[in-house]
Amino acid sequence: MAVLSRCSRAVTAATTPNAAAAKFSYLIRALSPFSSSSSSSSTFDADNGLNSRIKPAVLGTLNREPKDRNVQWVFLGCPGVGKGTYASRLSDLLGIPHIATGDLVRDELASSGPLSSQLKEIVNQGKLVSDEIIIDLLSKRLEAGEAKGESGFILDGFPRTVRQAEILEGVTDIDLVINLKLREEALLAKCLGRRICSECGGNYNVACIDIKAENGKPGMYMAPLPPPPQCASKLITRADDTEEVVKQRLRIYQAMTLPVEDYYRSRGKLLEFDLPGGVRESWPKLLHALNLEDEEHKQSAAA
Repeated sequence: MAVLSRCSRAVTAATTPNAAAAKFSYLIRALSPFSSSSSSSSTFDADNGLNSRIKPAVLGTLNREPKDRNVQWVFLGCPGVGKGTYASRLSDLLGIPHIATGDLVRDELASSGPLSSQLKEIVNQGKLVSDEIIIDLLSKRLEAGEAKGESGFILDGFPRTVRQAEILEGVTDIDLVINLKLREEALLAKCLGRRICSECGGNYNVACIDIKAENGKPGMYMAPLPPPPQCASKLITRADDTEEVVKQRLRIYQAMTLPVEDYYRSRGKLLEFDLPGGVRESWPKLLHALNLEDEEHKQSAAA
């Protein structure tokens, strides 16, 4: 009960007195078996446009043995940048849960639950879901994970506002915040090319992005991600993947979420990573930036 009391006070300090936030703070503390005490920061440089400042103590946590890999990471980035793709790969590599608030929202929409109609209107208009709804959905997911014995996490899509970041910082210590960046023209084409198999739920992309180098900017190529033959005739487009809605989501992100980058940058926890291309080009460079290795990727690349 002492832990619950401390967490409740932290949430209150972040101006979120509702019961959902208090429950969320308790559950996220239960998934947080360790914290970092270092408050200093240093510069971490790598090739291909990576400029970041992170705690030296964070780099030391990246080579833990599997039994100790209870890292607590956050993925930031514009809608459609690929947070889910890279967070999911790191989740598999490190053996920790990947918790995507976008998936939680879509699951709630599909469930026809009490929030379904409200969420449908919000999503179709390209608006951000309120703090209260997101915290409620996250609380339910964390409660289910705690029951299964999960520890550590990679959060994808939360926090999106400074208020949410303050709630999170008040109840646990985030080790690292990975901020994925992609050129806007590539991001727009990528979002408009997204497709989902209506039968299996698989995610694919029909866009072939080929941006030529000009004015000192390097070129970029991102190959399409076609579906297997059995899914080709069952592809659908997400209702919110229209040009108008995508541009609206980007405007909202710029206004509301960029301050979150500054919030974590000032705390020495932000790792900014410019995606140089598709997964084939970006994944090994992201692993290098994180001081990680993927033996399976190495073997497939060498084959």
